[in-house]
Amino acid sequence: MLNRLLRRKKAPSPIDQATIPDGRRVYAIGDVHGRNDLLLQLLDQIIKDDSERDNAESEIIFLGDLVDRGPDSAGVLDTAMRIREELGSVRFLMGNHEEVYLAAATGEEKSVRFFNRIGGRETILSYDISMKEYIELDMVQLAERVRNLFPKEHIDFIASFEDHITIGDYAFVHAGIRPGLPISEQRQKDLRWIREDFLAVQEAHEKVIVYGHTISEEVVEAGNRIGIDTGAYYSGKLTALALQGTDRWYLDTAA
Repeated sequence: MLNRLLRRKKAPSPIDQATIPDGRRVYAIGDVHGRNDLLLQLLDQIIKDDSERDNAESEIIFLGDLVDRGPDSAGVLDTAMRIREELGSVRFLMGNHEEVYLAAATGEEKSVRFFNRIGGRETILSYDISMKEYIELDMVQLAERVRNLFPKEHIDFIASFEDHITIGDYAFVHAGIRPGLPISEQRQKDLRWIREDFLAVQEAHEKVIVYGHTISEEVVEAGNRIGIDTGAYYSGKLTALALQGTDRWYLDTAA
């Protein structure tokens, strides 16, 4: 009887066994998408939370998609650059929206057209261009304007973003991974754009995957992955996952 019960016992979920190395604490921030107001609120929460806990080497990881859709992408980039200077231990992942931002920054018309379609209009308008000028420009003219609109410091900053970060039993990516491939062999396209092929898999991965990209009303804990994109640009809820040892907790701007 006892043997039968033991055989039926459910295996522990990978996220309940995953750990961060001793002496470290990690805060992962989901997709900001131009909501500098929410980012400032969440950073205040993170700094307060960190100060109230035991001494640890703390770092912040942005999961990508800082830009587009929300009203102040330029402000988000300024804030991100500032806190990296002030705190030092801040890292950034390249999201699909950053990828398209860099393509649009070249002034290539096709890239600017696609950029506009996925939320880049709001990013463009967060820089030094009026709505009147934006409306009056045709796409060729807009592409040329964009080429000279985005500041070099923003372009260089985004170009420095990483594709994936591994800490302990966790791997931090923007969109997800291609199941069955080691983290070190993942393609940029999948790390930045994948969705269904990643979300459909229930088996354990090489690491527990922490990701954004796919919006949900609440944090998703699915055993082999943790999703923290809570649609900040329209919901007002920007979420951070905090990890230390085997503990995890969440901070957000919903209140």
